[in-house]
Amino acid sequence: MYKNKKVIVVLPAYNAELTLKKTYEEIPFDLVDEVILCDDASKDNTVMTAQKLGIQHIIRHEKNKGYGGNQKSLYDKALALGGDIIIMLHPDYQYPPLLIPSMVNLIGNDLYPVVLGSRILGKGALKGGMPIYKYIANRVLTFIQNVLVNYKLSEYHTGYRAFSRQVLKDIKYHQNSDDFIFDNQMLSQIIYKGYDIAEITCPTKYFKEASSINFKRSVKYGLGVLGVSINHLLCKWGLGRSKLY
Repeated sequence: MYKNKKVIVVLPAYNAELTLKKTYEEIPFDLVDEVILCDDASKDNTVMTAQKLGIQHIIRHEKNKGYGGNQKSLYDKALALGGDIIIMLHPDYQYPPLLIPSMVNLIGNDLYPVVLGSRILGKGALKGGMPIYKYIANRVLTFIQNVLVNYKLSEYHTGYRAFSRQVLKDIKYHQNSDDFIFDNQMLSQIIYKGYDIAEITCPTKYFKEASSINFKRSVKYGLGVLGVSINHLLCKWGLGRSKLY
């Protein structure tokens, strides 16, 4: 608990057998009350590894529902367990669990309802091995998104996020895609609703076992991001309608 607020870490897992233990062991359990793992029909022993680690709440998708579908199951469960601060941490060890106290502090003290771990603040992305084409695409897309949605973030594409209970209950995340664009749709919904977002510098690691999408899916994702931002702008201007808002 943090100031009588229940802290829950959610782990969207897919073939995370090799990195789950290292990620889990760095979670600060002096702050974190519960951990939920959702296995999205992995082909390895992710579930067995989670059971050996003693993770109490394990959700299993018999069929792969996608990255967004994984998160929907996790947030539903976190809210059902009474989570007040919900942190999404990828179990592939790309993002450091040691940043969790900083995220909890910002939300727990009612400074911000949403916190992102940014790889772009400082030099974390390139230093951590982010491919140069992904870095350039990240910067270009982020600039365009900031203009279109009238906000200012260093990046919209980090997978390290923390939310207050109020935010998750207020936005229509079940209307979002089950694919990778889910993350951007969530941020669009959050900004559309007028919530403030904090960012903290986040070192990251790119290595063989870390999850990543290929170039073709990256292009699809980039086009989807632009579509989300354009739709956001049109809805704000009263020129469009969307089930997301």
